[in-house]
Amino acid sequence: MNTELVASSGKNPEARRLSEWTRPELLALSETYGSPLYVMDLDRVAENCQRLLAAFPAADIRYAVKAHTGRAVLETVREAGLDAECASAGEVLRSTEAGFDGDRIHYTAVNPPAEDLDYVVDVWVDNPELTVTVGSADTLDRLSERGFDGRVCLRVNPGVGAGHHKKVQTGAAAKFGVPIERAADVARAAAARFEFVGIHAHAGSGISGDDLSNHRELVRRMGELARKIADAGIALEYVDVGGGFGVPYVEDEPPLDLNAVAAATRKALGTVETPTGDAVQLAIEPGRYVVADAGVLLTRVNTVKQARDTLVAGTDAGMTTLLRPAMYDAYHPIENISRDGTVTPVTVAGPICETADVLCEDRPVATPERGDIFAIGIAGAYGYEMASTYNSRPRPAEVVHSDGEYRLGRRAEQLSELTTLETDSSGRAVQTLTGNITADKAHRSDQ
Repeated sequence: MNTELVASSGKNPEARRLSEWTRPELLALSETYGSPLYVMDLDRVAENCQRLLAAFPAADIRYAVKAHTGRAVLETVREAGLDAECASAGEVLRSTEAGFDGDRIHYTAVNPPAEDLDYVVDVWVDNPELTVTVGSADTLDRLSERGFDGRVCLRVNPGVGAGHHKKVQTGAAAKFGVPIERAADVARAAAARFEFVGIHAHAGSGISGDDLSNHRELVRRMGELARKIADAGIALEYVDVGGGFGVPYVEDEPPLDLNAVAAATRKALGTVETPTGDAVQLAIEPGRYVVADAGVLLTRVNTVKQARDTLVAGTDAGMTTLLRPAMYDAYHPIENISRDGTVTPVTVAGPICETADVLCEDRPVATPERGDIFAIGIAGAYGYEMASTYNSRPRPAEVVHSDGEYRLGRRAEQLSELTTLETDSSGRAVQTLTGNITADKAHRSDQ
């Protein structure tokens, strides 16, 4: 099998397009592992990490784990030199199991459940360099009640947000952080009780184009706040301005000029020094930028029908496999990799009993036939992570590629596993009789 996945346009291009994946390889993977199937290129993940490190050479770069938590991805990110930014206890668990030491783990608590704080404090006992980022004075109290007196960063609400959809614009949303006008006072109180190390803000997700000006304004406000805190005699290690760097989902959309973004970020932040004259470090938290274009989703056409106004291709992947189109009206490039020829406007619809379960509408693709494989690009970020078992549909498998080899990164969930957490009326575990039906066997029965 030819394992060259990167196009000949040059080493480590700024954007990897769907057309640059090798069709015969993807088709072979769908035959071997079934569908739906996620494919992640770990070499591309490593390349994206290196591009970030080159653009932000003096920054502390933390990968936003929520974008993709697969063990192979986390290990690749760790080996590339990025730290782990975790939004939950589960992400802290995944990061430690992937080999991140405590001094490379940053837990960003957003209204954290008690169980999360209990777990993270237990991890901190053996990893005292772990950092907890809090978004309220109340969370500081809850940490103290658990005996935590370690490294604390304060999440700030700067009053300015950005992002590809209103649902991911966090910088001005009341849910996130301490209002910037109260942040210095909360920082002063935190420094008296904990090892206070930094301030943090995040504008949103998928930031590009005009939204970059909002991101720069967020950074500028954070720089002003950091200098105010330093003038009050409180030392900071870093100012974390979040991530959210966008990637080009639409085929003709230009890639982000990461070097220009880095330069503008440094300029907007300005010089921040500790009370002793040491420079305060810039920190960023990219997630989507690291993994989005490293992933593709393969799905098989199971139904083709002419509706009143469009040709519908029904596929075995839908909103339970890739939620972003239904959740955010997100665009993903789609190609029929089984054939070339006549192009037809096609609506790609999944198997979920919801009108929202549509991956695209009237998209020009090679006229589909039942059994064809569609490739859905730029699917590495928030693809598998947002998958669910709604409609009692098992989650798909994921294959990873590295150094010319493919292997199974996550096996497909089985129908028989859907009831493993349930009990019967007497409280005993349910013994399912559905059998061990794999996604591969299920899709082959319809060919």
